[in-house]
Amino acid sequence: MRILRLVFVLAFLLLFQIGFSQPKSYRIHTLAFYNFENLFDTINNPNTNDDEWTPEGTQRWTSKKYHQKLENLSRVLLEIGTAESSNSPTFIGGSEIENRGVLEDLVQHPKMAIQDYGIIHFDSPDKRGIDVALLFQKKYFKPTSYANIPLYIHKKENQLAASISDETDNDIAENSYQNRIFTRDQLLVSGFLDGEEIHIIVNHWPSRAGGEKKSSPFREAAGILNRKIIDSLQKINPDAKIITLGDLNDSPFNNSIKKALAAKGHKQDVPEFGIYNPFEEMARKGLGTIAFRDSWDIFDQIMVTQSLIKNDFSTYQYWKAGIFNKSYLIQNSGQYKGYPKRHSATEVGFSDHFPVYIYLIKEAK
Repeated sequence: MRILRLVFVLAFLLLFQIGFSQPKSYRIHTLAFYNFENLFDTINNPNTNDDEWTPEGTQRWTSKKYHQKLENLSRVLLEIGTAESSNSPTFIGGSEIENRGVLEDLVQHPKMAIQDYGIIHFDSPDKRGIDVALLFQKKYFKPTSYANIPLYIHKKENQLAASISDETDNDIAENSYQNRIFTRDQLLVSGFLDGEEIHIIVNHWPSRAGGEKKSSPFREAAGILNRKIIDSLQKINPDAKIITLGDLNDSPFNNSIKKALAAKGHKQDVPEFGIYNPFEEMARKGLGTIAFRDSWDIFDQIMVTQSLIKNDFSTYQYWKAGIFNKSYLIQNSGQYKGYPKRHSATEVGFSDHFPVYIYLIKEAK
């Protein structure tokens, strides 16, 4: 009798141990951002400064080149995040997009069409006509609301506006009547990912035209607006899961991010309602998404609110982040060897930025 009891106890303990040693499985979604760098069609828009991106313009932008650009972008976008996930990104934030038409051409490309991406896009008042947008896989994400939130900067409020040179950048314009500096809107998208509400803000902040220091107030204003959007969402729901991403034209250490957004580079430093920036640590290590004069920086970033860095994976949480810099995205010869492979006079490239991404995960039931 004792032997049978002992056998039963041992069997129970073995089953108990096996049950707790089973590896957990997780659902994984990739959220990516990519500066598409001049995703223009070939049609001249008389209301924007897109002349160079036409067949007659300085770029000699033909239909053949345009379709090669779509082919290149499709290849990149479908591969981002697949090192840890079997699926292409659930979300793709993009910038330097001329209009909705080029996005429709992109998602209908034969390589992309199988993923059935939806598009959320608004025209921004940028003088080149370039916008931000969000692509999403319809089978996973159901948007409930979206809005383009303008960034208002006026010369009368900031005399530094006069120092911006149109010759060095085309993404900011001044309206002489209103004294407004026009730049990209911030795109806010809310919806449900597998039934869980999340909010995504897509950004392309004002450039460094005229110099980093002189143009910094514009990006600080963008950071303040971004923080206001986040605060408003958290007032409605203190546990709101918010992700802000984009080409910020600033490093993780600049005032627009460290002061205006108050983003932290270490999880343990993030207060309630605070923001975590995983790309700060990458920047400390010398990694980059864009290069200038052989110096690397991380302008492309994805940040999450404190509600997404908890240890309870019964709901979606941030897991880890990365820079997608595969070898085929890198220039392998010439003056810009080692830089992101962008468009040139002889070759249709990818972008002057590397894409970035994060993973959201939760335990599978």
